[in-house]
Amino acid sequence: MIITPKVRGFVCTTAHPIGCKKNVEEQANYVLENGKIDGPKNVLIIGASTGYGLASRIVSAQGCGANTLGVFYEKEAKGKRTASPGWYNSAFFEEMAIEKGLYAKSINGDAFSNEIKDEVIETIKKDLGKVDLVIYSLAAPRRIDPETGEKYMSVLKPIGQPYTNKSIDIHNKTISMATIEPASDEEIANTSKVMGGEDWKLWIEALIKNDVLEKNAKTISYSYIGPEVTRPIYREGTIGRAKQHLESTAIELNQLLKPVDGQACVVIAKALVTQASAAIPIVPLYMAALYKVMKKKGTHEGCIEQIYRLFSTKLYNNQAENIYDEKKRIRIDEYEMDDSTQKDTFELFEQVDSDNMQEMIDIESYQEEFYKLFGFSRDDIDYEQDVNTEFKIPSIDE
Repeated sequence: MIITPKVRGFVCTTAHPIGCKKNVEEQANYVLENGKIDGPKNVLIIGASTGYGLASRIVSAQGCGANTLGVFYEKEAKGKRTASPGWYNSAFFEEMAIEKGLYAKSINGDAFSNEIKDEVIETIKKDLGKVDLVIYSLAAPRRIDPETGEKYMSVLKPIGQPYTNKSIDIHNKTISMATIEPASDEEIANTSKVMGGEDWKLWIEALIKNDVLEKNAKTISYSYIGPEVTRPIYREGTIGRAKQHLESTAIELNQLLKPVDGQACVVIAKALVTQASAAIPIVPLYMAALYKVMKKKGTHEGCIEQIYRLFSTKLYNNQAENIYDEKKRIRIDEYEMDDSTQKDTFELFEQVDSDNMQEMIDIESYQEEFYKLFGFSRDDIDYEQDVNTEFKIPSIDE
């Protein structure tokens, strides 16, 4: 089957398995080239198949030699439909880990559900005994409450008043003004139910109750703050409100984890092209300007560079205790938020229009990163060749 990218809105509905394999190998090679980390031994990653979750799994395995248990909700190939990129990523990650003699098992299902939590806990008891790191990296558009069955949908909207600013159509390469209407009170609350810390807390409570956390276990979740230009739609919008809830949850979790001397914190990461960020109006244009500036400065990082630096200079390798900001968060967004970087990025953002975008911003890098999420836009693959789409995830196919 010859696979080409088919884009609908901000989502590509096809994925190239060999491209996804190359992406996983590239990230693994980066970790190997940068050296071992004295890190965790048994890691649970909730949301393990793409983005920061996948990078966390690769760093845990390749960098720390850790056993990993990944949880995600992905689709395998069926007929003419390719698998989702997360399915291919996980299949090739498991193959790679098993070749190194590492334990790697995946559970595919709704991480918000009690059933998946129960299955994960039983797997930990049976295979690992206990885990010493729990990474919560879910980015879902909806959630079904496991107790009430009520469905909640998240939205990307400002709060209080409409927000108008420049936005870019990445595929048509045009810039126009976009206005986003404010969220209702119900939409604000629903977004926090999906993207806030409630489910993270349920996971940690379940792990504590079942005594599957090691002494001094850590748990982290990823968030973003960003610049002034994106704050009305992100940090001060519905997603930002949910992330504030996530941060307050980390404080609660630190209390819950006292019996095992554990730690919980939120990690503030850099703006990166992900399926989630591509859906946020205004943000892709900001990121195309940011990439131009950071690549020129030599400070640009992708997911794997960020997470390797997090593990090797913040979480592990006997780092100093003073790694938190005033709100007890770990910051790995300092290169993005550097004053000169922000000044240069904002100047480009202000000046860019449809006529000068090719010179002003790095639209090609943004597009390339978007398509790479799905296994496309790689120079080392002949996309005219027939490929097999039906790859199995070893632990799921047992």
